[in-house]
Amino acid sequence: MSNKIQWQFPQALEDEAIYILRETAAQFERPAILFSGGKDSITLVRLAQKAFYPGKIPFPLLHVDTGHNFPETIAFRDELVSSLNLDLEVRYVQDSIDQGKVQEETGKYASRNALQTVTLLDAIESLKYDACIGGARRDEEKARAKERIFSVRDEFGQWNAKMQRPELFDMLNGKINLGENVRVFPISNWTELDVWNYIRRENLAIPSIYFSHERPIIERDGMYWPYSAFLNTTASEKPFLGRVRFRTVGDMTCTAAVVSDADKLEDIISEILEAKISERGARIDDKRSEAAMEKRKQAGYF
Repeated sequence: MSNKIQWQFPQALEDEAIYILRETAAQFERPAILFSGGKDSITLVRLAQKAFYPGKIPFPLLHVDTGHNFPETIAFRDELVSSLNLDLEVRYVQDSIDQGKVQEETGKYASRNALQTVTLLDAIESLKYDACIGGARRDEEKARAKERIFSVRDEFGQWNAKMQRPELFDMLNGKINLGENVRVFPISNWTELDVWNYIRRENLAIPSIYFSHERPIIERDGMYWPYSAFLNTTASEKPFLGRVRFRTVGDMTCTAAVVSDADKLEDIISEILEAKISERGARIDDKRSEAAMEKRKQAGYF
């Protein structure tokens, strides 16, 4: 395959995603877009703009804030919401901790990432969302590869393989029972490279942390972690300045950086073409066990 082909965005993927978003609007009463401030959820916003143009995006954005986010991501989120006049709902993991619903992790690898599940499920229940649109892709992690486009969750917000329906000939079945809800994945058939090519084609703004920049980092377990007050460091883990970027956006305590000089979209795409590991290889929380993501998915994580 030539580089020219690899740099092109397949139009059929956008068409499919827009079809899925329109089906979501037609089949559900209260959908929302799960928004992290990352490239995939930014892509969803763009697709929703196109799906419902010239009208306003009919879905609110729901952001579950761990309190340990990259400040660049939060600033970008607020600017995007303001510029597009979007509706934003934010729910905080700290509130779940204060209410005694989850317990803060301790130790060297403590993170709030897994704690988001309870906050998310509480938000879905209180806001009465029956469909949550997410940016998961099949190429990210093996637990995501089993997902349907309309992925049913039970009355407890949990995923069960026996509840999933066949999706033949692009027929999407959104019928659910009282208390159930659905996760919708419009870009499930996209790859990381597709997302970057789409961002390039659409000239989309993205948080600055995706581009090469200098910031304090520490080295731990052969990876570069962003240094922050949220990270539990040992005496031997001294921060130093490194020129890095991030392939994925998550909680600062579980998202590793990659050494990079890629400060333009073209450079990022070239890097991805040569990468030997997937972007989830930089998500430290996925490495806790072989089935870490699978277990979180079953509990209602995404």
